[in-house]
Amino acid sequence: MTAAHPHDAAIRTLYVQFLDGWNRRSGAGVASAFADDGDIIGFDGSHHHGRLAIAADLRQIFGSHQTPAYVALIRSVRQVTPDVAVLMAHAGMIPPGGNDFDPRLHAVHTMVAVQESGRWKISLFQTTPAAWHGNAEAREALTQELRGLLAPQ
Repeated sequence: MTAAHPHDAAIRTLYVQFLDGWNRRSGAGVASAFADDGDIIGFDGSHHHGRLAIAADLRQIFGSHQTPAYVALIRSVRQVTPDVAVLMAHAGMIPPGGNDFDPRLHAVHTMVAVQESGRWKISLFQTTPAAWHGNAEAREALTQELRGLLAPQ
């Protein structure tokens, strides 16, 4: 069993900051979580390099497309070195104006976080489609698990 990361809460908060910026459709909000030389690789394979470019590119995307909102489950936070960690999450997306997930948009998020001058920042964020070809049960199980996050408490 892997021990909890000593900065688990800060790294989870960094991921939530990314999701919040995305869901607010704010290029600056998303980019604020990144290191100056950070990278983001999107669901479609697009690559954006550098915090300033990420902000500008996402500002353009958000301005011209109605992007779905993320809802996510953090699966793990692992220490690589004292100043590097990897967060893994499963995410679903709710299309604009919708109230349920589109399973075709389920994704695995991989986030590499680095500590710079006492602050955690995203060095690399990758979104991989979670199509699970040939395993419809896994896709449906994730859909149900994500729906549980939306249910009134």
